[in-house]
Amino acid sequence: MAGELVLLNCWPSMFGARVRIALEEKGLSYEEQKEDWPNKSPLLLEMNPVHKKIPVLIHNGKPISQARFWADFVDQKFYNTHNKIIWNKSKEELEEGTKELGEILKVLEGALGENTYFVGDTFGFVDIALIGFQVWFHAYETRGKFSVEAEYPKIDAWTKRCLEKESVCKSLGDPNKVYDLVMSFRKKYELDS
Repeated sequence: MAGELVLLNCWPSMFGARVRIALEEKGLSYEEQKEDWPNKSPLLLEMNPVHKKIPVLIHNGKPISQARFWADFVDQKFYNTHNKIIWNKSKEELEEGTKELGEILKVLEGALGENTYFVGDTFGFVDIALIGFQVWFHAYETRGKFSVEAEYPKIDAWTKRCLEKESVCKSLGDPNKVYDLVMSFRKKYELDS
């Protein structure tokens, strides 16, 4: 890992110790900035705005832990909401899932900001974690009666950029076929009766 590494840490942190050990084992040089536990520095708040906790490893000005956080966010939040929209058994559950998905997409738009991809200008871990859901967007939109393009333009632009990548477009299925599959399963399991 070439480039500047900065570790925001506090001496009694067992989690910070893990990072220090890993960096030492890898033979990587880094600058450690000691945090005053109760008085969080502006840099810590900027680099870890959600949890506001140490340790934070910063590589060339970008927090590394952020990618894992957003990938976990996608796995936990997006998938659970996905099930409410696709496999709902009531109109209320569908409405709840659609509302939750809207909130998730707003959070993701905020995280994306003006970047080309999540966590910067390079297609990476978070993009890979989220883009697999793109083929389901048509089903979400049709069932939830909303438009990603109209209501979440940053996410829409991001998906289009991702789909320009050969690795992405050849790996994803057809959104219309996914929707047809969803509807056939809903009919088979009598979820729309």
